[in-house]
Amino acid sequence: MREGYVIKSAQSAASVEELRQIGRYTRREFSPEELYVFSVVLCDNEIDRDFERFTIPALHRLGELFLGKTGLFDHSMKSGDQTARIFSTHVETDPQKTTQAGEPYTRLVARAYLPKTEKNADLILELESGIKKEVSVGCAVGKSTCSVCGADRVKQACGHVKGRSYGSEGREKICCTVLDQPADAYEWSFVAVPAQRAAGVIKAFRPGKEETEFMEEIRKSLRAGEQITLTAAQTGELEKHLEQLEALAESGRQYRESVSKNVVRLCALGKTGIPAEVMGRAAQSMPLEDLLSLEKALKRQAEGILPLRPQLMPEHPEAADSGNDMFRI
Repeated sequence: MREGYVIKSAQSAASVEELRQIGRYTRREFSPEELYVFSVVLCDNEIDRDFERFTIPALHRLGELFLGKTGLFDHSMKSGDQTARIFSTHVETDPQKTTQAGEPYTRLVARAYLPKTEKNADLILELESGIKKEVSVGCAVGKSTCSVCGADRVKQACGHVKGRSYGSEGREKICCTVLDQPADAYEWSFVAVPAQRAAGVIKAFRPGKEETEFMEEIRKSLRAGEQITLTAAQTGELEKHLEQLEALAESGRQYRESVSKNVVRLCALGKTGIPAEVMGRAAQSMPLEDLLSLEKALKRQAEGILPLRPQLMPEHPEAADSGNDMFRI
């Protein structure tokens, strides 16, 4: 029996695409308000407390096998203990994190739903508060091998003990059973003590929201120190938003640079006695609001000494109407 954990289920209404996926398992159409949807990490490729681990290909295969599987309590196998059903799965890899076996950390994440009923109200509250969090999965695999020598642990005893370290000093590796070639996935259950140590909380962000609302959710989660997970589409949205922010930042930088140069120029025209390099350094460190106020003040001072008029401004207003070429050159 393999065990995993649930990632914090943040309440959200199902998106249009999720309703379509859920519709494969329901007998009628449901509205987003009728369903509670949450994310569950079923298993990963890290060595667990039982000194077992899945291969990455096994996680992909389990993703297929767990579609439509129901959630239970403590593997009771009773229909009355059914809680939720998985309607989509995907495999995530964190290239910045490495497992004890030296692989990029990879996990199988599922989306599950249950109806918002009076009966389920307490369970939903427990999911929201993080009380119901850990889960384990029941599945069958076709291949169980020793991580040290590759022997089939079902057919023979190789002598290597799970949990012990083997190899030369400095290059030791923990012996574990490598699980591969999944043949079936039975169910997943809420349990009190999971085998996998990486139990934790993440937040799944529903696609289709307004960009400002989507980004605000991410900011709130980051401020709270929560781990977050985004789909490929949501990652694309975030990258697009960051590109827009970078473009705006560049425009702002260019505008500030223009104001700074003008302040240095006006400082010289106003005969303030402040060296240009000193004013330049001060302008670079000054908040933009203060910089604009200084520019305005220096402009007034400079105009009092040398009127700042356009080069071709008419000498008198009536000159523009008379057609005379009386311009200040």
